[in-house]
Amino acid sequence: MNNSKIILDSIAEAVITVDKDFKVTFINDAAERITGFKKSEILGQYCRHFFDSNFCEYNCPIVNVLKSEKNVYDRETEINCNGKGKIPIKLNAAILKDGLNQPVGGVISFRDISALKELSGILKSETNYHGYVGKSKKILNIFKLIDEISDTDAPIIITGETGTGKEIIANAVQTVSKRKSKKYIKVNCSVIPPNLIISELFGHVKGAFTDAKYDRIGRFEFADGGTIFLDEICDLPIEAQPKLLRFLQEGTFERLGESTTRNADVRVIAATNKNIESEIKKGSFREDLYYRLDVINIELPPLRERKDDLPLLINFFIKKYENIYNKKIKDIDAASLEILMEYSFPGNTRELENIIEYSVIRTKNEGTICACLLPNKLRSKIKCKGKSEITEDLHNNELIELLNKYQWNRNKVASVLGIDRTTIWRRLKSMGLEK
Repeated sequence: MNNSKIILDSIAEAVITVDKDFKVTFINDAAERITGFKKSEILGQYCRHFFDSNFCEYNCPIVNVLKSEKNVYDRETEINCNGKGKIPIKLNAAILKDGLNQPVGGVISFRDISALKELSGILKSETNYHGYVGKSKKILNIFKLIDEISDTDAPIIITGETGTGKEIIANAVQTVSKRKSKKYIKVNCSVIPPNLIISELFGHVKGAFTDAKYDRIGRFEFADGGTIFLDEICDLPIEAQPKLLRFLQEGTFERLGESTTRNADVRVIAATNKNIESEIKKGSFREDLYYRLDVINIELPPLRERKDDLPLLINFFIKKYENIYNKKIKDIDAASLEILMEYSFPGNTRELENIIEYSVIRTKNEGTICACLLPNKLRSKIKCKGKSEITEDLHNNELIELLNKYQWNRNKVASVLGIDRTTIWRRLKSMGLEK
């Protein structure tokens, strides 16, 4: 069996060769898959009959290559696909020469960039709402709600699992509110010691407790006229909750250790990753405080429930970390996207961001994020379902690319994939390859 043909049929990019009359002489499996045409329908036919692209008539890359003797790289265009209409592709073209180094035709390699086109423009699009990225129905409804409540001062509670972006949504609420130019104070209730939380929020006077050596204003007093964001509100000690409830009802409070009643005009936004109803049943959160906060409830869905947003988020984070690490990432391959689409993301968007940052760090400049560059917990997705076979998630072309990358060093590739080298040998044998 011709090893060159096997290798060409194993790679992800479509490859088509034509003779000097522009009749197709070879088409690999990827080209058959991308175009939707069978090899039997294409071989021996003029390439323009199935490409049906503008460049065929006006700017044929093979014609240009044969005339100029210069290869064509990364040209974007569209081609006709059987049953799918036109799709965007990025192609390369080169002269095909015989053993005497004489031109005998041309070779075109291309890949489907439909997914990339769909992702392009994310940073400028409406799907990026003040830093929160999404276009799924649930997320767009949240964006709409935030716009609708921009003129109100009503309390808001934001709920959602860890990593769903509650603070980003709180920031968005503040950004579009009528208090956007006023103070915006953030307090994480889980990191302040319980014995200090009342003093932190409402202040104290000198002598109120052992270390109170001077008067101190609290966060609410400091935020007067603006907004306060109380993150992890369910971690607010039960002893402090009546003071917050009173402030929400009356807008008044006393500093710790004094009897003078003070006033402050502060809009309250709260957030939690806990089930508040369960906390109420346990007695750790006051029911009346919950109802006072729950005037406007924004519930953020976990990432596993809005998988439509994954491509947008992936592209957003790639762009972010390209800038941070001064890199240019060409693409993320189909195998990686498939793995990410199937993953449940217990850490939600925050976990996805960490995964993309890790992958960008490991990917070379001008490189493509591939499955073998994902974190170990995800790389298991491309390992075998048993202990001795590579799973179908690792496509033949990816194995060939890895072997080429490491000069066909099976030990190195096996180490990268976390499998035994004999597994590599068996896979190559099943492909009819011996190197």
